[in-house]
Amino acid sequence: MGDKANPLGTYLKERRARLDPEAFGFSMSRRRTPGLRREEVAQLAHVSATWYTWLEQGRGGAPSADVLDRLARTFALDDAEREHMFLLAQERPPKVRPKEPARVTPQLQRVLDSFADTPAIVKTPDWTVVAWNRAASAVLVDYAQLPERERNVLRLMFGRRDKDRMPDWEAVARAVVATMRRDVLRAGMQSQTEALVEDLSAQSEEFRQMWAEHDVRAHGEGVKSIRHPVAGRLDLEFSTFAVDARPDLAMVVFNPATDEDRLKIRQLIAC
Repeated sequence: MGDKANPLGTYLKERRARLDPEAFGFSMSRRRTPGLRREEVAQLAHVSATWYTWLEQGRGGAPSADVLDRLARTFALDDAEREHMFLLAQERPPKVRPKEPARVTPQLQRVLDSFADTPAIVKTPDWTVVAWNRAASAVLVDYAQLPERERNVLRLMFGRRDKDRMPDWEAVARAVVATMRRDVLRAGMQSQTEALVEDLSAQSEEFRQMWAEHDVRAHGEGVKSIRHPVAGRLDLEFSTFAVDARPDLAMVVFNPATDEDRLKIRQLIAC
């Protein structure tokens, strides 16, 4: 059966052929092909040999996420290889495996810093900000002055004075809540996100109502307006970008909408 007819089976066979039997304690005698036998993979992944054979042959339907994760561990797949296997098997990526703590690489931080007069942040699915540049500190929030727990856009929106800073606060709040619901469901609800939802629900009637509406949307692009205490009104065009190989992170860039907005931001940074 060709690769086009059964791409998952072809991928599993190729991965199986790369494994060293001796590394798993299997005998090297009487082997006609490289790698592990099907029954050996099945043993390591705790599935039946018959079922695994069917899987390589394209029979028996799509495997569960639990079985795919066991196969990924057996084949020692990295995150990109694991995602590829899920896409072949289920036509969707796996849920994000939490990385604790969420950090950015020095290279990604340098990307943020390269936006000299453009605020930019990196956030998790529940909108916790884990990295930012100087422009973001000057225009949005000085995140460095906040405890790590408070560096969350939803906590700031519903627990501080952000209403005074946003002419269209309710629309923005609804958009962020709907985006957060979508992102955390795609990534898998983590314990810290459950705690965040519980805290906000207890503290804010508005959040509780918005969360109960079950709206979902993608963040994508748009315009954000803020009332800055020094610069006055600022209009920012935002765009959201995936961070490759880090499905738990996204970068949001807030580009000044006009030359006047950019000049104001430069003056804030220079202060």
